[in-house]
Amino acid sequence: MRGAGLAPALNELGDWRSAGLAAAAVHVDSPTPYGWPLVLGLALAILVALRPRPGSRAQVAWLGCLVVMASLGGMLAGEVRLAAIDRGALAPVPGERTVRATVASVPREGSEGVRFRVDSTAGRFLVSLDRLDHELPIGREIEVTGPVRRADEWRTADLRRHGIEAVIDARRLRLTGASRGGLAGWLDGVRDRAEAGIERGMPPAAAALARGFVLGQDDRVDREVVEEFRRSGLAHLLAVSGQNVMLLALLAAPALAMLGLGLRSRLIGVALLIAVYVPVAGAGPSIQRAGVMGAAGIAATLAGRPHSRVYAVLLAAFVTLALNPRSVGDVGWQLSFAAVVGIAAWASGIREWMLGRLGGSGSASAGYRALAEGAALTVSATVATAPLMAAHFEAVPIAALPANVLALPAVAPVMWLGMISAAVGQLPGLPTDPLNALNAALIGYIAQIARWFAAPDWALLNSPSPSIPVLAAAYAAMFGGGLLLSRIWRRRGGLGPRAPLRLALTGAAVLSVLLAAGALQGESVSSSAQALRVTVLDVGQGDSILLDPPRGDPVLVDAGPPGSGVARRLRGLGVERLSGLVITHDQLDHTGGAQEVLDGVEVASLVTAQGQSTLREAARRSGIRTVAASAGRVLRSGRLELEVLWPLPGAAIDAENPNETSIVLLARWRHFTMLLTGDAEAEVAPVDPGSIDVLKVAHHGSADAGLAGLLARAKPALAVISVGAGNPHRHPSDETLEALAEWMTPVVRTDRDGELSIWVERAGWRAMAEDAG
Repeated sequence: MRGAGLAPALNELGDWRSAGLAAAAVHVDSPTPYGWPLVLGLALAILVALRPRPGSRAQVAWLGCLVVMASLGGMLAGEVRLAAIDRGALAPVPGERTVRATVASVPREGSEGVRFRVDSTAGRFLVSLDRLDHELPIGREIEVTGPVRRADEWRTADLRRHGIEAVIDARRLRLTGASRGGLAGWLDGVRDRAEAGIERGMPPAAAALARGFVLGQDDRVDREVVEEFRRSGLAHLLAVSGQNVMLLALLAAPALAMLGLGLRSRLIGVALLIAVYVPVAGAGPSIQRAGVMGAAGIAATLAGRPHSRVYAVLLAAFVTLALNPRSVGDVGWQLSFAAVVGIAAWASGIREWMLGRLGGSGSASAGYRALAEGAALTVSATVATAPLMAAHFEAVPIAALPANVLALPAVAPVMWLGMISAAVGQLPGLPTDPLNALNAALIGYIAQIARWFAAPDWALLNSPSPSIPVLAAAYAAMFGGGLLLSRIWRRRGGLGPRAPLRLALTGAAVLSVLLAAGALQGESVSSSAQALRVTVLDVGQGDSILLDPPRGDPVLVDAGPPGSGVARRLRGLGVERLSGLVITHDQLDHTGGAQEVLDGVEVASLVTAQGQSTLREAARRSGIRTVAASAGRVLRSGRLELEVLWPLPGAAIDAENPNETSIVLLARWRHFTMLLTGDAEAEVAPVDPGSIDVLKVAHHGSADAGLAGLLARAKPALAVISVGAGNPHRHPSDETLEALAEWMTPVVRTDRDGELSIWVERAGWRAMAEDAG
């Protein structure tokens, strides 16, 4: 079940419209008989006709029935909307096809290549390709050819929110030169001219950030810069939100007043600008919420009624969920509403306290009042979103408060200058360079703040991911405790001089409870549900290593020699689907069981180095995505990351010695790191993984002149050698064992110790080997 806005409605239960609006925002996925809408409509009509006299006892029962009816109506409406969204998805039928489609999202380049969403007459789908050689603006028509496959499981929930089930791995892609027409085409033109106006005359780095600040398009921002904004708690500036809508309204209202327009005309003009800005800025759940709330405020002003924050929040929830019921699972949607509720609950109190330090708001200067307002909004939103940040990202940006306060003076001018440049860019021939030159300096200031506050180790506080009950308890403590304390302080005649200390202690107590409860939760759950399990299979003289993360499909690195029974062993471990099969290089002791795995287990992706054409072609025929990996690519399943360190891009495969270009992977999960070297010995693959926990010794422990240097750099706590008993190569070599002994590195060997299992939990990791006998 999915829902939003129900708790605020309970505070106004005496008004059936508020309760019904919240209940109608609830949606479930279940088959809906077509007769139900008629039955509900008739029942609702009868219920309204029988409305009891206000204040009577019957009104309570009548109100309860109305809430139930509204809930059922919301469920049915949500189901109808979900069915409409899902009908627009391209079916993931294996095989290659050519489709003409319209680009629906900004192409984003990441560790796995380039990804973007498209719409076509055949349905919506995701396009995946290794690199993009030219711009693909939203709204342009492309022709894409490639195999169609089902989306990776870890990406499924996000794609379903966009009504997408299939991915096309593009082998060929070209622009047709056509664009979509109608209102969508007009908005595409507005966006294109806005981008050009914002970027004109700016350095590329500043222009990329300006597009992110004003239009939410961070695709051109350097990944390191994005990470700095994330660690410093300034990442919200790269995504359009309620702040953008508020600043747009504050900019547009006086500009329209200068044209001599009356209040009603100015408000209508601002509403129209918001209606254009929301789709131009991507129409994501957060900006949808902000647009609806802005429009609700304008409508309340036009109606001459006092603005109700509860109604605005409920209306925003209703509209965004009516457009897409799955928005409730979007992280941005959740954070956006948490920030709004926090601002509504705490911002005015914090602002008044700050102004009270100067003897009251009347004695404060305009600059100080603006600073107090901005600081109050920042503190409220940061505290309100902290538990959700811990739940989704297992980290809370401690640096967010000081970073946002220091960046605050530049944020509004950057947004306003960017919006003015976007507006001026709609008119041909008008220059925006002077505005952009000033804006570039302000953007540089914000970027420097992000860099400073991202650098310290304490910038992010790692936190266990709390369960839903713990998360609910944290919010109950925060909002309930805050409400109780504020009432106590007001009865005592004001917040008092110790209010900051009390607020800090309250926040620290709530955060401590959250962290402790999350830690206890992690201890109470079975290790198999919360731990990464790494299994080094005993396949004789060969390699096969399974990495099985929680909340993600397993990844198999190499498939052992022929006849080693890897597929059978996977089924014995309960593995029915692999996120990826990685074949480090083309030799039988690593590829011999690959076809058996492809035939016996569902495999989403086959990852290889260059070459291995036979295996790749077999995967393509089965509709399996194929990936050619080189240094820099990162493979993910859940929170497990596998970074390719070797071979270097463009490395030529030596048919005589494919070991030299064997894939080397650095596996990361939480605090745990393991280096999987395949057969690439350190003397030919001089990788520097930093400090690691476990080393899979290269090439079954053969002599390696570079091993001592790798041990000095990596300092592993355990070394694993995958090797067969009595092998003709006399692996592992004496030189390798001596180097490991010199560095006092414990060694586990599959020929003597059998299969090795490594369990990685929150508190640490442990290794267990079965006795090979």
